[in-house]
Parts: sequence; C-alpha cells; structure tokens
Amino acid sequence: MAVAASGLFTVTKNSTSKMAKLQRKAKGERPTFFQDPNVDKVVAMVMGLAGEVAVLHDRLDTAERLLEKSTDIKRSDIENYKASAKVSAQRAQWRDQFLSEVLRIVEIEQEALANGDTEDYNDAIALVEGNSSDPD
Repeated sequence: MAVAASGLFTVTKNSTSKMAKLQRKAKGERPTFFQDPNVDKVVAMVMGLAGEVAVLHDRLDTAERLLEKSTDIKRSDIENYKASAKVSAQRAQWRDQFLSEVLRIVEIEQEALANGDTEDYNDAIALVEGNSSDPD
C-alpha cells in the first residue's frame, strides 16, 4: 500500500513501514501553460502547497473524528484510520471547493475567454470606477 503525503510515501510490508523519497523531478521537459515561465513556476508552487493543505485537512479531520470517539488517540490511530465512503465523499467535496477557491481567478479568466470577454482587467476596473479615458 502506498500513500502520498508531503513528498514521501509509506510502503507497508508485514507491519513494517519504510519512508521512501518520491522522485522530485519528472523526466522530460516541463509543460508550460503561460507565456512567462515564472508564472508556471508560481502556479506549480501554489498547487504543491494546496496539495499539502489538503493532506493536512484530511489528517485534522481524522483527528477530530477520532477525538469524538475517544480523547486518548495516538499517531498510529490517525495513520491507520480508514475513511468510510461517506467521509471520503465529504472530503472530496471539500477538496473541490478548496481548489475552486485556489483556482478562482483562473476559472474567471477561462469563463471570460469562453464568453468572448477579452477586455483588459485594468480597463474594466477603470470603467467601473468611472476613470475611463473613452469619451463615450
């Protein structure tokens, strides 16, 4: 069984656990999505942090659920917790909402492009604030 968490994974064999490092760099060239490669790097960092937050959320949720049953819990209780289908669905829904918030600006821009709204953001702000240089 392998569980991804914090750049490490747990391999369980006969009740013994080993921590092994995941490969840190994919082979081949990294795909780019933005004109500025630095934007891709920042997005990758933010998504990496979002993944870590999701893992922490699940672990906290596990601890809270275990504490509801008993105030005496151990790390092994958290590590060995098996989420029910209902809990897994609740966590998946939380992750969807969380990622939607993290990626909100990207989703807004995609919607704008899909609707043909390509007006520059600063122009839109100026128009809303009444600072438009357009005489109309």
